[in-house]
Amino acid sequence: MLPIALQVYSVRDEITRDPIGVLRQVKDMGYDGIELAGLYGYSSYEVRQALDDYGMKAISAHVAYDEMIANPDAVLGSYAAIGCSWVAIPHLAEHYRIGAEKYDEAIAGIKKIGEVAKKKGMTLLYHNHEFEFAKSNGEYALDLLYKAVPADLLQTQIDTCWAKVAGLDPAAYVRKYAGRAPVVHLKDYYMEGDSSGADTPRRNSTFRFRHLGAGMQDIPALVQASVDAGAQWLVVEQDMPTEGMTSIECARESLKCLRSI
Repeated sequence: MLPIALQVYSVRDEITRDPIGVLRQVKDMGYDGIELAGLYGYSSYEVRQALDDYGMKAISAHVAYDEMIANPDAVLGSYAAIGCSWVAIPHLAEHYRIGAEKYDEAIAGIKKIGEVAKKKGMTLLYHNHEFEFAKSNGEYALDLLYKAVPADLLQTQIDTCWAKVAGLDPAAYVRKYAGRAPVVHLKDYYMEGDSSGADTPRRNSTFRFRHLGAGMQDIPALVQASVDAGAQWLVVEQDMPTEGMTSIECARESLKCLRSI
């Protein structure tokens, strides 16, 4: 089994209240690392110290594109100091997406951020949602992004949930980027009816996030695809807790699911 990290956005309700306590719980659950989603008011030094105290590693971080492009050297430097191997763009605002007025600006900016990350010993990733699976000239917008920015400056962080709800086979899509998929996001969900397009969950009132193994994903197949693609880490992410459970309980059950494979 590949090492497993928890995207701390999954437990944001708890981490904003007691960041250090949550870190201890995540370690005690058996996670090998975490993926950051902000520093919650702490300095990079304080975060690194807390991680070292608990024998944890922040393998990567989600950092907003606008934050990074405003001061790439300082922002990326802070995450390098924490020890992150990767930093991921978690989302692009509509005006940066393909066909929008600032798309070319975003491509140039991503290349610049990728260069700075590379100089600091990190690799830039892009974390998709479902909207990147809209097509432009017969190709997925996400594929066009990876064509526009070379692999040495941008690698994938495929969110397998959004790939599936957009109608793709997520395991096949992970394998498509073999050699360019160092970190794979595992996320489960439930939704009635068939996937019917890139905006499906926005229109489907039955869509619910679920902990791994409690939804519609073939988790063993996704793990195997990640191994086949050369992934170095699996990341558990759950945007909202399963009904009737806390975010911490969901994180624990997701890890149990993976450890049972």
